[in-house]
Amino acid sequence: MDKFAAMTTFVRIVEKGSLTAAANALNTSLPTVVRILATLERQLGVSLLNRTTRRIHLTDEGAQYLERCRAILSEVQDAEAELRSSQAEPQGALTVTASVLFGRRYVAPIVSEFIRRHQNVNVEMLFVDRVVNMVEEGVDVGVRIGHPKDSSLVAIQVGHVRRVICASPRYLRRHGIPRTPDEVRTHRCIRHIGLSPRNEWSFRVGRRVVTIPITCVIVCNEIDSTLNACTTGIGLGMFLSYQTAPYRKSKKIRYVLEEFENEPVPVQIIYPHTRRLSTTVRAFVDECVRNLRHVSLD
Repeated sequence: MDKFAAMTTFVRIVEKGSLTAAANALNTSLPTVVRILATLERQLGVSLLNRTTRRIHLTDEGAQYLERCRAILSEVQDAEAELRSSQAEPQGALTVTASVLFGRRYVAPIVSEFIRRHQNVNVEMLFVDRVVNMVEEGVDVGVRIGHPKDSSLVAIQVGHVRRVICASPRYLRRHGIPRTPDEVRTHRCIRHIGLSPRNEWSFRVGRRVVTIPITCVIVCNEIDSTLNACTTGIGLGMFLSYQTAPYRKSKKIRYVLEEFENEPVPVQIIYPHTRRLSTTVRAFVDECVRNLRHVSLD
């Protein structure tokens, strides 16, 4: 006996309320439905239905089996739908979010290449330096630095970034290189509000995290201006390593106090948890994972 067909027949009998109605829905004969049900009950060794001349009733065993059958059939349908969608061409609208600088440097190029290859897709990019409520704001895919607190989101880690202390070589020649976190107290500092909401920086000293008050000569909420102040020699700055990586590579800044850095922060692709992802969202998530796992962020 085809067990999958038997389970489908049993579920249809219950949903339609009679063997005759089930036979019509399945486009088969009543004797066939009767035979399938009898064979299924014989193989299982239980009665699934109590039948009268007017109605059918589930037995206790039938109710349990019905629940499992529905779950199994639903999984099969989902698997088939997922397989079909994986073969389909991405199309339609897609909304993507990231922080401003990360989005501009890393996400926008991925979007451009994605659209070039899938010309039936249109993308809205929402680059903001705040935590976006993806469900309320209708966002499909995001890149988030840190641990998402929303359990309704699926997160795929693609890398990590460090919190680094840095300054220009000119500043360090004039003011000296801090060798311990406590020496930061005597330095001129530049604070980016998005990373340091208060006039203090934290460091890891052994197994402890210590907080050091800082003297700020510039406080700014805009990352490019803050980075520019650091690279031109105004003072020490604390940034995420992806923000400073190009300037370090060109030797415009140097990292200091690296042995006292806190734990790295994960970079994750996130999307709302649903049983079925659209072809477009799944394809873009895969594209982000492939690209960002090969990017050096520190």
